[in-house]
Amino acid sequence: MSLFKSVLLFFWGGRVGLFEKVKMSGEIHMVLRDKDGNIKETRHIKNTITDAGKAVIASLLSPDVGGTAFDYIALGTGTPGATALGAECTTNGGARRGGADVVGTLTTTTVSNDTMQFTTTFSFTGSLALTEEGIFNATQAGTMLANQSFAVLNVANGDSLLINHKVKVA
Repeated sequence: MSLFKSVLLFFWGGRVGLFEKVKMSGEIHMVLRDKDGNIKETRHIKNTITDAGKAVIASLLSPDVGGTAFDYIALGTGTPGATALGAECTTNGGARRGGADVVGTLTTTTVSNDTMQFTTTFSFTGSLALTEEGIFNATQAGTMLANQSFAVLNVANGDSLLINHKVKVA
């Protein structure tokens, strides 16, 4: 092996050239409480970042292209597809939440401020058998950034569901 290759292996761990790999990943933390505030169930689930969501993130990097940032959380009773939830809830307190009802904050996972955290609480007025959740950039339709399906989470009248959905870019 040449001295040059040895130096490259030492400094770049076998990678020829300098490059940066950036990945997006996410996770959802849910806390279901009964009408008295008692925790009924908690879940921590990895999610899927959509291709359409990645395209919007890329467009937000330049004012020449632009895009609409993500600020809405939706729940459903189906299985999410590539661009939408399978059966988004519109009744019983499960309708899409956004704007002032969804708080977005930066948090640190690996490097400073590498994770966007979306937080909201749904208050239910009836029963639902939830099986999906997603982040969107509009009140209706819009682009879905991330989603996940999960085993049925049964909610009842008076229950509340805290959703903390994180999207890490690192």
